[in-house]
Amino acid sequence: MSFLAQTMRQMLRHVPNRSLLTAGAMRPLSISPVIGQQNKPATESVDISAIAKDQQKECLSICERINRQVQKSEQGRLFAVVHLCGKQFKVTPGDIILVEGYWPPTIGDEISLDKVLLAGARDFTLVGRPILEPGLISVKATVVEKTLSHTKTHFRKKRRKQYMRINFQRSPHTMVRINSIELARPVKGIVEEEPSSRRLF
Repeated sequence: MSFLAQTMRQMLRHVPNRSLLTAGAMRPLSISPVIGQQNKPATESVDISAIAKDQQKECLSICERINRQVQKSEQGRLFAVVHLCGKQFKVTPGDIILVEGYWPPTIGDEISLDKVLLAGARDFTLVGRPILEPGLISVKATVVEKTLSHTKTHFRKKRRKQYMRINFQRSPHTMVRINSIELARPVKGIVEEEPSSRRLF
């Protein structure tokens, strides 16, 4: 007998009444309330609209503080998490990242990384769902170098068959320097959903 069946049998032995387990799992079919629920006091009604208004006010005050920090340049060093060639990189201005595999931009090209998943500073963090709205964060980068990786050796052998093959592989790499990360416009508290006509890659 399997280990799972043994443990289930032991658990069921320790339960005094098995009908109690299934009683709470089934929905009562009668219209009259269950006997245990007749004496319960009515729960207080919660005003959901008041809670939503409070949350909106709090959100707007946080956005105002962020915008004041950015205007006065008190936010410190910004960081961002960008999606690039199927991978995510946490970057700050001046960082150099290595993109593996073929990537079309050539040396000296200045590019803008539009897929920003998260951005922040010392006192705040903006989290995208899954990415931040286009145009909110501006991440500029320059392609510094395009090289090949170190030589990888792929050796295959079948013993007693006189079979031996050796292959060498070098994959292309691209080094990218992050020039700047900036908040392009003020942060809004409430975002209206707009259909995006621009396509991001």
